[in-house]
Amino acid sequence: MTRASASAILDRVKFDDRGLVTAVIQEWDSREVLMVGWMDREAFLRTMTEGRVTFWSRSRQEYWRKGDTSGHVQFVRGAALDCDGDTLLVRVEQLGAACHTGTRTCFDTDLLHPVVADAAGKPA
Repeated sequence: MTRASASAILDRVKFDDRGLVTAVIQEWDSREVLMVGWMDREAFLRTMTEGRVTFWSRSRQEYWRKGDTSGHVQFVRGAALDCDGDTLLVRVEQLGAACHTGTRTCFDTDLLHPVVADAAGKPA
């Protein structure tokens, strides 16, 4: 994707009042959710045109490209906006850990145990 074609998509993205959009990062082949980050317009453009995921760090107030310091790189394999345009799904090939704690995913350390419903909506 060129920067011009990526810029045209920006009109469909609904950034929040801080100028950010939520980016859900998913392993492209297994569909495992790896992490969630935030992108502003420039991080979105970089991600769509460079083939590597770039985020906006809310705490450090700077751009960071996943893997530049850790070596745990995310190569873009696809992307989609949700139906409201306020969440971006980025499908990646993850090399190494996705989580800053060193685990494969940010969603494997604090598992919750909600009531599970069956297909009729009744607790199973």
